[in-house]
Amino acid sequence: MSRIYYRGAKAAVLCYDITDKSSFDRAKYWVNELKTYEESCKIYLCGTKYDMVQSDKKLRHVDYHVTTDYADEIDAKVFETSSKTGHNVEELFFELAQDYSKEEDPPEVGDVERETLELTEPTRHGRPACCGIKL
Repeated sequence: MSRIYYRGAKAAVLCYDITDKSSFDRAKYWVNELKTYEESCKIYLCGTKYDMVQSDKKLRHVDYHVTTDYADEIDAKVFETSSKTGHNVEELFFELAQDYSKEEDPPEVGDVERETLELTEPTRHGRPACCGIKL
């Protein structure tokens, strides 16, 4: 992914599969990218497929305590979610919204610099030709 996609990011939800340790390692790569280029970006680690490990504990390959210890190191928050059941999905986005609204200087809705542009009909010189091209 090009840095242009996360330039200026205030928050990032980095997802990993709790049944696949390599996906957690890839999430760590993105944490390093964000910490390097977007130091003030708040990070939310999102473990997916929680429903699978609830039904079979042997499927878990990313230990929850390892994840929370890592999150403490990088000042991130951790949520284990399930898109199948919806477990913790709303809580994740609610927490993100709460954190964003607590920022010291959040932008106001409609707080956009306005610029006036006058649109006037151009003066016509010469006679119109085919397709509006002037001769």
